[in-house]
Order: sequence, then C-alpha cells, then structure tokens
Amino acid sequence: MADAFCPDCKRSTEVVFDHSAGDTVCSECGLVLEAHAIDETSEWRTFANESADNDPVRVGGPSNPLLTDGGLSTVISKPNGTQAEFLSSSLGRWQSRGANPDRNLILAFKTIATMADRLGLVATIKDRANEIYKKIEDLKSIRGRNQDAILAACLYIACRQEDRPRTVKEICSVANGATKKEIGRAKEFIVKQLEVEMGQSMEMGTIHAGDFLRRFCSHLGMTNQAVKAAQEAVQKSEELDIRRSPISIAAAIIYMITQLSDDKKPLKDISLATGVAEGTIRNSYKDLYPYASRIIPTSYAKEEDLKSLCTP
Repeated sequence: MADAFCPDCKRSTEVVFDHSAGDTVCSECGLVLEAHAIDETSEWRTFANESADNDPVRVGGPSNPLLTDGGLSTVISKPNGTQAEFLSSSLGRWQSRGANPDRNLILAFKTIATMADRLGLVATIKDRANEIYKKIEDLKSIRGRNQDAILAACLYIACRQEDRPRTVKEICSVANGATKKEIGRAKEFIVKQLEVEMGQSMEMGTIHAGDFLRRFCSHLGMTNQAVKAAQEAVQKSEELDIRRSPISIAAAIIYMITQLSDDKKPLKDISLATGVAEGTIRNSYKDLYPYASRIIPTSYAKEEDLKSLCTP
C-alpha cells in the first residue's frame, strides 16, 4: 500500500493496487484514482504447455541485424509428450520444407557462439566474429572450403581485432576437428578476401607477450608475486631485440620466473599450459638468458639469486 491524494477525501489516503484490473483504489472511499495502469514489473507467469516447465521467459532473443528478418521470425516447435498435436506437427513440417535464406547463417552463428563460450570470450568478440563471417559469406567465396576452419578463423581474427588474442592452438581446441594448418590457411584466405573487398589492408591488432601471460600463469597456478614478476619481465623484454614469437617469449619468461621460485614448474607443464613445444621454450630461454639481470625485477630475485638459473 502507498499514499496518494484522493479528490473525494480531499487529502492523502492509503491506496490499494488491484493488479488484476490495473486499478488504483482509495482505501477509504473506494474511488478509482487510476484505471487500467500498465504493470512494468517482471512477469513470472509461465505460458508453457507443460505444467512441469517453470521457465518464466516469455520473450524471444534480441534482434540480429545480420539476419534478413532480424532474427525475429516465428519458429514452430515440435510437439512434446505422447499426445502429438496434428496441427503443430504439420505446420512444423511445412515450415522446415520452406526455404530459409538465413539457415546457414544461423547455424554458423550458433557454432561461433559455442566456440566462444568454451573459450570464455565476451559477447563483443562473438559479435565481431559473426560480422566477419557475414561479410565473407556475402562474397560467395567460401563454398567448398572447410566450414569449421572458416568459423574458427573468424573467431581468431575477432579476438585479434578486439585486443583479446588467443593462440591458434587454443582456437583449434574448440574448432570441431579443424587443424592448426587449416585454420591458418582459412585466416589468410579471409584476410585476403576482405582486403580486396575493402581496398585496403585489414587491421588485425598487434600481439604482445603480455596478452597471453596472465592466462598462462593462471593455468599453472602461479602465485600473485610470481605473476607480477613475470608481467614486469615481459614488459622489459619488449625493449630487447628477441626475434621470437610473443607466445614463445611468454612461455620462456614463465619458465625463467618459476626456476627462481620455490614452486618450480617442469618444462613439460609449461609446454602444456602455453601450447609451445618444449624445444621452442628452451631456444627462447636461451635467447633471454643473457638479459636475465635486466628483465627480472630485483624485488623478486637478487643478483646472486640469478646464478641459480639453469645455464642453457
């Protein structure tokens, strides 16, 4: 109950809300102060056919500008239970026979969403990947190519463009069987096609070792102190002329930092967490070793402590 001014009582009185009729009624004289009001609160009633279904959702998904109908078309669901309704089942069959121009797009977007969810990616990356696929699909140039590799490559490019890069191996792990080589070829194909269409080079974003470091450290269960030391070492390593990939540098620095801590990590574990081969980590470590005193923060390891590092 709340207070409102009643013109008959000539004063503020308590009012009662009749939710079924949408009326606001004075509790003293019974005057209807407001009729047919719209209730803007959440609706928790379920309109499902089965009583056991407690899903309160009454609305569809958001509109999708990449689809012809905005993604707001009606889909006739299949009947549930043993008592199949003839009308709905017949309509469903006729609808499935009809040509849906967005059928392939919807399936592709669902696949991208599944891969993004498995990698824990945000919605902006998912949307960017959908946009990239829509552009390349409109060019009619992907027919006959590996669809899983194309979708994975779209997600890889989207991660790069949104400054949240993932390694090709990470993308490959959720790519429904597409290999690293196939994803790499698909990525080059998509970039080339879109650059021809736009008439200019495609912005992909620059990869830094720090983009992968925290995630790799989390997989290895490193302490906060070790993670901060690794981040500082990665920043200082960018000033050096180390001709290695950012992922290899990140893996080598993690190996270097863990060797200086009490919780040493085997090279095999670092290789599994980063997706970098053990031999590549060794070679990158060999390149970084002469600069250990420059990149390792003194707050983490003193000069004499660096002598405990393994000689490459």
